[in-house]
Amino acid sequence: MGRGDLSDAEWERLRPFLSVSNGRCGSWRSHRQVIDGILHRVRTGVQWA
Repeated sequence: MGRGDLSDAEWERLRPFLSVSNGRCGSWRSHRQVIDGILHRVRTGVQWA
């Protein structure tokens, strides 16, 4: 877990609100990885492409 990433406890509180893959779409990235990436961009002010 990187600095500023969600803790396990925070992740467990968020998990019920996230969708589950239905198997028909392509492979999904980990929700946790995506959310940690978004939080990193928000914290650092990195420009969105």
